Amino acid sequence: MKHTAKRFALVSGATFLGVVLVLVFSYIGNKSKGPLDSTLAILGGKITYVEHQWLLSQRKPIRSKKLKWFNKYRNNMYLLQNPDTIFMGVYDNNYRKSFDNIIKLDTVLHAPLPLIQVYTAWGDKENETFPMKYAQVIYDLGSLPLITWEPWLNDFDREAHGLAPVVNPNKHGMAAVAHGDYDFYIDEWARQVKVFAHPVFIRLAHEMNDPYRYPWGPQNNKPDEFIAAWKHVVNRFRLLNVYNVLWVWSPQPSHLQYKAYYPGDEYVDWIGVGALNYGEVASWSHWWSFKEIFGNYYDRLDAFRKPLMITEMGSLVVGGSREKWFKDAFTDLPKKYPDLKALLFFDNSSDNTTLNKSLDWSIINDSLSLKAIRKAIKTTWKQDKMNNRK
Repeated sequence: MKHTAKRFALVSGATFLGVVLVLVFSYIGNKSKGPLDSTLAILGGKITYVEHQWLLSQRKPIRSKKLKWFNKYRNNMYLLQNPDTIFMGVYDNNYRKSFDNIIKLDTVLHAPLPLIQVYTAWGDKENETFPMKYAQVIYDLGSLPLITWEPWLNDFDREAHGLAPVVNPNKHGMAAVAHGDYDFYIDEWARQVKVFAHPVFIRLAHEMNDPYRYPWGPQNNKPDEFIAAWKHVVNRFRLLNVYNVLWVWSPQPSHLQYKAYYPGDEYVDWIGVGALNYGEVASWSHWWSFKEIFGNYYDRLDAFRKPLMITEMGSLVVGGSREKWFKDAFTDLPKKYPDLKALLFFDNSSDNTTLNKSLDWSIINDSLSLKAIRKAIKTTWKQDKMNNRK
């Protein structure tokens, strides 16, 4: 009863403060743009953080204790750039509502996951700012955030930012980024990342060499424009003394011209690629093994001499055995791919980015696949530890 009263008082106080802030800034009106907007966002995040901290303190056992082994890595940029073990992770499309699925997956796999991925587009919308509250939740749970940062340039109000009107802002959009047109946005992100003050992986403009997926691809931009944009973003962070970012360059390896988009060793910390088996869900796909999706490209990717990451790992169920797909993928994984140092499950139950229908990649309710993964992870970690002792 005492705890309930305490929480009620905490939430009531936070709610009252929030109402007062909204009324004050509503009264100020248009003058609340710019720095005051950032202040309001920070205060709102603090309110969420206070409530979140109380909830975390009630969780038994606390997840971060199970990830105690990860502490020596997650605050050490050198070890994160030169890992001596495999970091597992996950993206769950319900994270904005709750992290319950992620914690449930931890429990079922008997392995709390040190990396948690979120996706954020570029733009003026509230959810296109640096996701401070989610990053803080992830850190407090004992993990580190991996943010896939997508430059959808049509999400900006060009007039509000003094940008010249264009028919398609994504056409040569990377050149505009390199020119400094979006520094107002990049710099604010950099400042917020600095305030976060913990390491964060940023997967910027992924699959930039795929002409069919994203507007920052080759249908709108030349390789040198992409490279110039990437370097410009990284340099803006460095100019503001933001050095707690691990930059993840993430091409689509099946399009072999990806080397033309590589920004250079001094601008890249990790190389990440997806490994998604679409099975027979579409006319252009078939049942691809993990080796076909990733293994066949491993040597080419390893030639960059950077730690490798599977940023999205998953399989649909149409066309084969998902259980066997995961089992085969994990079998002898450290031996076959010694520089693969991170692997994140794509636990998306409602993916509509590829087809005109929703695809379910989630494994949280697939007991057979989870059993196979759990057993494989246990074996993989044993092999990984043995390799590191050699």
